[in-house]
Amino acid sequence: MSTPHPDAARAAGELTDRTRRDFCLLIPAYNEAEMIPELLREVREAFQRYRLDGQVILVDDGSTDGTGDLARKEAGDWSNLSILRHRANQGKTEAMLTGALHTDRTWMVLFDADLQHLPDEIPRFLEQLQEGWDVVTGRKVGAYEKRGVSRIYNWLSRRVFDVPVSDLNSMKAFRTEILDGLHLRHDWHRFFVVMAHTRGWTVTELDIALYPRRAGTSKFTGPWRILVGVLDLLSVGFLLRFSRKPLLFFGSLGAALLAAGTLVGLAALYVRFGLGFGFRPVLYLVILLVTLGALLLGVGFLAELVAQLREEVDALRKRIGDRGRTPLEGGEETR
Repeated sequence: MSTPHPDAARAAGELTDRTRRDFCLLIPAYNEAEMIPELLREVREAFQRYRLDGQVILVDDGSTDGTGDLARKEAGDWSNLSILRHRANQGKTEAMLTGALHTDRTWMVLFDADLQHLPDEIPRFLEQLQEGWDVVTGRKVGAYEKRGVSRIYNWLSRRVFDVPVSDLNSMKAFRTEILDGLHLRHDWHRFFVVMAHTRGWTVTELDIALYPRRAGTSKFTGPWRILVGVLDLLSVGFLLRFSRKPLLFFGSLGAALLAAGTLVGLAALYVRFGLGFGFRPVLYLVILLVTLGALLLGVGFLAELVAQLREEVDALRKRIGDRGRTPLEGGEETR
């Protein structure tokens, strides 16, 4: 058993009765049957140790090893726990959204099923939320297997995004309502903090220990995951900067290419009629630059129309009002 953070008991002592109840611990799990007995035992012990009475939602994300059935068996009569199931593996982002749809608690704590973080960290996150922060993210400390990749990814993220935290992919806690205004696509849980901060929610971080996985295998390994992460980072960066004004991006590039085509064309005319000789490849270059510039401008105008439609849909969604939140009974299958 790993040692809890020394501030965990102190933080738990600062929690109000409302905070102890008004949170949901969300646990996405995919083929984690080997971890389920230890996971549920340690979570339940932490709840008893720190007098927590929040909701616990375990989302079985299309597991093929009986994760959900085993969790239901291990839970016994623990009424805090609800188990939801995706019919097929969808990913951590979709599991997070499913959990948000089935809780009415003010705060949500996102906790991995591999126990690389301890449930004893929960009071520390809740204390920060209670103090008024909207998002609290963990900053991993200590040696771990993918530390080099994580450092590079977080370094790139800090260069692309202006966000006041140094680790975007760790245990985190936040106001559940934040998800109402965000549109998270597949695997975009990694950018949840960035997108929330862009919308004006306050963000802070605290140090948390990362421990070796006790059993099972990691679901986020291989060079393909790194490539996907970098491409997603660029995609989110583009979305946050230009989704409301796409013509700034496409129009600027298009105008630059048109200007370059014009300058090259004028130079070609001077060479042809002023100096008396021509060079056909230069003509081809002028045609290429002007054509690409005009196409980018056209794409920019079309993107502006899409952006306008998106704004209108968002405004309509806000007028319709808050979506209903009806907690499911434990074990109900979803999506």
